[in-house]
Amino acid sequence: MSASFDITRVNDNEYRVRTEAEGQSVESLFRMNPDLQGRLGVPEADEVAVVEATAQFLSRHQSVIDFPPMIDLEDILATYDDAPEQIQRLLADDSPGA
Repeated sequence: MSASFDITRVNDNEYRVRTEAEGQSVESLFRMNPDLQGRLGVPEADEVAVVEATAQFLSRHQSVIDFPPMIDLEDILATYDDAPEQIQRLLADDSPGA
């Protein structure tokens, strides 16, 4: 089952991501560089959608309860070789008509 995330823009390229896990509220700040969407191959994608897809991707690799307080999307790309293609897939799955 996929986690459900509440995403709020904090300021340019920073988003507060909240979810519930194991009876606890979990909150992390996700940061992304402005050029990240282009490097992911989704330059026209909505930033919130990219953050949500990244949170979904990360939740498949570790428990959301273990998300650190701050997550730089650059670190996700550096840590997981398959992150770009998996994030693209999650974005395509969530697009209208998918």
